[in-house]
Amino acid sequence: MTATTPETLPRSGDPRRVLLRRWPTVAGIAMAAFTAWGATSGSDLAPVLTASGFVYLGAAAFQRRGAAWPVFFVSFAVIGATGFTAYDTELGIWIMIGLAVPLAAYGLFRGAARPAEGLPLQSLAMVVVGAVAVAVLLVGGDLGLYLVAAGLLAHAAWDVWHHRTERVVSRSLAEFCVVLDTLVAVAMVVVALQN
Repeated sequence: MTATTPETLPRSGDPRRVLLRRWPTVAGIAMAAFTAWGATSGSDLAPVLTASGFVYLGAAAFQRRGAAWPVFFVSFAVIGATGFTAYDTELGIWIMIGLAVPLAAYGLFRGAARPAEGLPLQSLAMVVVGAVAVAVLLVGGDLGLYLVAAGLLAHAAWDVWHHRTERVVSRSLAEFCVVLDTLVAVAMVVVALQN
């Protein structure tokens, strides 16, 4: 049996190890920069708010924390694909709201009505973020920016709770989302203050 000495232990301060361990944070920073770049109105980022609820609902419907990442990629594809249409912002929101209905039905069919913090709570959260996203489309302007920022900050708190309790979504997705939501919300407030 070999003894472990301080010289043989990996360095905890090695930047590569830190980056590998904190990859969701690094990815969240990169995605926030990509997402917020060039945004001038709340409606530009309302689909991101809708996606935040959609991803959690999807993971709850499938009853697998690991399903959150594939559902995230679906939401990313929807937002990206609708960016090439004349109704990009609105269409992305409506597609995700539309997809949320059969997802919730699928979850109910699979018996995901329990526990309460699963599909029932995530469905309620999807209704709230979907309603806020639609409201952003209706009001626009600086109020829309503040609504998206407030919605994303509220969702960041939601992410923290899920990260700490290890419920509904994987810890890596919750960590990624808290960084993404917070940084995009701050960017929206900065844009609103500059208007």
